[in-house]
Amino acid sequence: MNQGLSRELIAVRIAREFKDGMYVNLGFGMPTLVCSFLPPDQDIFLHSEQGILGYGGILMDESKWDVDLINASGQPVSLVPGACFCDLATSFGMIRGGHLDVSVLGAYQVSEKGDLANWKRGDQVVGGIGGAMDLAIGAKRVIVAMEHATNKGEPKIVHQCSFPLTAGGVVKTIVTNLAFIDVTPSGLVLREVASGVTAEEVQALTEPKLIVSNELREMEL
Repeated sequence: MNQGLSRELIAVRIAREFKDGMYVNLGFGMPTLVCSFLPPDQDIFLHSEQGILGYGGILMDESKWDVDLINASGQPVSLVPGACFCDLATSFGMIRGGHLDVSVLGAYQVSEKGDLANWKRGDQVVGGIGGAMDLAIGAKRVIVAMEHATNKGEPKIVHQCSFPLTAGGVVKTIVTNLAFIDVTPSGLVLREVASGVTAEEVQALTEPKLIVSNELREMEL
């Protein structure tokens, strides 16, 4: 089967969900790639729980690195005009106060009800929760960026999460290398598929039954 989108193209598709003036947090791992693909004609304010509001892309030029200016993955980032800094308590106050429009998070599993498990796999002795619980609860919309299945071909979109939950019922949208799926009260709605991927192939790697949208289309990047 066609493996679908690369990690970078998943990030490109997610970036298309942002609108002018939004406040967005990009979580650890794949979500941090999204900062390199923001709409150039819009003002998107990226928030880092480390205490930055208003950062830009990942800096590749080592001579410009500042160890205090990093994203959730510890990568050095640039700043946009008007960027500001705050202490950790204030930063988490922005999250817990409901001021973030979108939080993009990675995941080990997502259930058909939008439950999120992203801090510890079943075989891990110690997990890494970070700020994920706050981001999952505090943001107005949670988008998950992840591969559709594990390296062993096991579904990561499941009936019920078997890994410890980060938060229950918070995920609104799932974007994977194969598909764009919305979590709704009626179930998981398959709205888009990656180029060369069929709805049947997506279903084969998804544990819950998908509702295929009447307007199903190929992902636009």
